[in-house]
Amino acid sequence: MTLLLCQTTGHKAFSIPKKISLILPNLKRPIMQRKCSLILLLFIVFTNVLHAQLPTKIPPYLTKGDTVGILATARKVDLAPLQPAIALLRSWGLNVVIGKTIGLDNNQLAGADWQRATDLQEMLDNPKIKAIWCGKGGYGTVRIVDRINFTKFKKKPKWFIGYSDATVLHSHINTMDIATMHALVGISVKSATPAAIESFRKALFGEKLSYTIPPHVFNKPGKAAGELAGGNLSVLYSIMGSKSETDYKGKIIFIEDLDEYLYHIDRMMVNLDRNDYFKNVKGIIIGAMSKMRDNDIPWGHDALQIIQDITKEYNIPICFNFPAGHIQDNRTLVMGKQITLDVSASGTKIVFE
Repeated sequence: MTLLLCQTTGHKAFSIPKKISLILPNLKRPIMQRKCSLILLLFIVFTNVLHAQLPTKIPPYLTKGDTVGILATARKVDLAPLQPAIALLRSWGLNVVIGKTIGLDNNQLAGADWQRATDLQEMLDNPKIKAIWCGKGGYGTVRIVDRINFTKFKKKPKWFIGYSDATVLHSHINTMDIATMHALVGISVKSATPAAIESFRKALFGEKLSYTIPPHVFNKPGKAAGELAGGNLSVLYSIMGSKSETDYKGKIIFIEDLDEYLYHIDRMMVNLDRNDYFKNVKGIIIGAMSKMRDNDIPWGHDALQIIQDITKEYNIPICFNFPAGHIQDNRTLVMGKQITLDVSASGTKIVFE
């Protein structure tokens, strides 16, 4: 049983749950049946429209004098390689708090799971810290995400910043309808291009963010508007089916990856496709696919060819080689924010609203 909203609302049709539709015909009294039916239908309309209209919360942009916390949610990192990041923030008039995880050593990880979770929790709950910046990526964030209480954060959001393994938290926070920044990690500041650093500054301080990049032979022309979501392909694949998975329907998805075997890329892309990721999105942005590996018997296609082969059937704009990911020119993307993606023969333009 399906209820269609008026065209003037601009919302799509949705289905009444089967259990409710079975109840309606079983009401014996005609008048009571009509009244109960009307109440149920109005309630369903209200809740669905309310959810559809719920805007993404944009955390307050930073101003001079604000404080940024730097921590490690995954792989260990010492203070020394973070000095360029600290100097950069201070040059912008920002204060810096160094997390307790910086310098901790638990084999590959920056301390035990409880230590990394505690550090993140304290920064989320500290009202003086306006943004939380990952010092490094690696692996380990997924081990702590379920330990975090986001109650205070949801009431007063702040920027979470990073990329790669930080995709776990980007996706998890985006499910709360709160925006995040897919941007440099602390240790990458030293080698980052001026364009990457400038895009980070603009995003942090709320300046207009837009990109124009050259065309690519695999690009599919078209124009779309929607909320940006996504991140590292391997991480998106690993959290599929969990409470951290974002709903990509009607959104524009971004993916990038590093140091994967080509057949792994194929396996992950096929799985996303089988789960209707690409069928339901409005557009696709392919970032850097860096330092890919192959077997002794070659796979036969590079990463971009694999992605193009799987996505070519979809009649949506697709941009290849966007400068974001595990590269020096890692431009900032605001996940959860509305963008316009315009792919043409002359190149690609992305504008953040």
